[in-house]
Amino acid sequence: MDGAHRAALQLQQLPPASSADPVSEASFSYKENLIGALLAIFGHLVVSIALNLQKYCHIRLAGSKDPRAYFKTKTWWLGLFLMLLGELGVFASYAFAPLSLIVPLSAVSVIASAIIGIIFIKEKWKPKDFLRRYILSFVGCGLAIVGTYLLVTFAPNSHEKMTGENIIRHLVSWPFLLYMLVEIILFCLLLYFYKERNANNIVVILLLVALLGSMTVVTVKAVAGMLVLSIQGNLQLDYPIFYVMFVCMVATAIYQAAFLGQASQMYDSSLIASVGYILSTTVAITAGAIFYLDFLGEDVLHVCMFALGCLIAFLGVFLITRNRKKAIPFEPYISMDAMPDEGAG
Repeated sequence: MDGAHRAALQLQQLPPASSADPVSEASFSYKENLIGALLAIFGHLVVSIALNLQKYCHIRLAGSKDPRAYFKTKTWWLGLFLMLLGELGVFASYAFAPLSLIVPLSAVSVIASAIIGIIFIKEKWKPKDFLRRYILSFVGCGLAIVGTYLLVTFAPNSHEKMTGENIIRHLVSWPFLLYMLVEIILFCLLLYFYKERNANNIVVILLLVALLGSMTVVTVKAVAGMLVLSIQGNLQLDYPIFYVMFVCMVATAIYQAAFLGQASQMYDSSLIASVGYILSTTVAITAGAIFYLDFLGEDVLHVCMFALGCLIAFLGVFLITRNRKKAIPFEPYISMDAMPDEGAG
C-alpha cells in the first residue's frame, strides 16, 4: 500500500507533459507562416523584376532586324535566371505556409511592378503633375502593403504534414467532393457560354482562369509539401497520389495560361491584373479552406481581420492597375503570379 501511495504522489507532482505544447506549437506555426510568407514575397518580387528586365530588353531592341536579338543580351538572360529563382521561391512557400496566406501575397507583384514602372518611365514630370498622375498608384501601394500586413498577421495557423495519406484523406472528403462537383458544373457552364454563345466578358474568361487556378494551387501545395517531406527524409514519392497531383498541376497551369492568353488579346493587361487577382484569390482561398481546412479552429476575430486584409489588398491592386495608361512608353508587367494559380508554375 505504501509503495502504491508513494507512486500516486509522484504522479500527482509531475507537471502535465502537454502544458507547453500549445505555446510551442503556436510558435512553430508562426515561424512556418513567416518562412512561407517571406519566400512568397521574395519570389513575387524577384519575378516582377525579372519580367520588367526582359520587357526592357524587348523595348530596347524593338527596331532590330533580328527578331531574337534579345537572346544575345546579358540583361534578358539575367531576367530569365531571376524569373526561375523567383518561381522556385513561390513554389517552396506553399510547403511552409497555408494556401490561404500564400495566394493573396501575389499583390507584391503588382506593388513591385507599379514602383518599377514609375522608375523606368523616361518622361520628366513637374512635382505637381507627377503627384496628380500617380496619386492612385501611391494610395494603391499603401493599401496593398497594409492589406499584406494584415494577411501575414492574421493568417490561419493550420500546419499539416503533406503526407500521401493526408492528401488522399482530404481528396475523398465529402466537403471537397461537393466543392469539386459545384466547380465542375460552373466551369462547364462558363465554358459553354464562352465557346458556344461567344460570351467574351472578361469576368467569364477570368472566372474560368480562377477555377482552374484554384486546382493549380491546391495541387502545388500538395506537390511542394510532399517534396519537402521527401527531402527531409520522409519519402513521399512512392505514393501514386504525388504523380496524380503533379499531372493535375501541370495540366491546369497550361489551360489556365491559354485562357489568360485569350483574355490578353481582348482586354487591357491592367484590367486583367486587377479582376484576375480578385477572382483568382477569392476562389483559391475558398478551395484551400475546403481542401486543407485552413480556417478550422480559427477564432472569428482572426478570420474577420484576414478577410479585411484581403479586401484592402483587393482595393489597393484595383487602384494601382486603374492608374496604368497604354500611352506609357514602358508599361510595367505583372508576373503570372499575380494570378495565384500560376504561383509555382
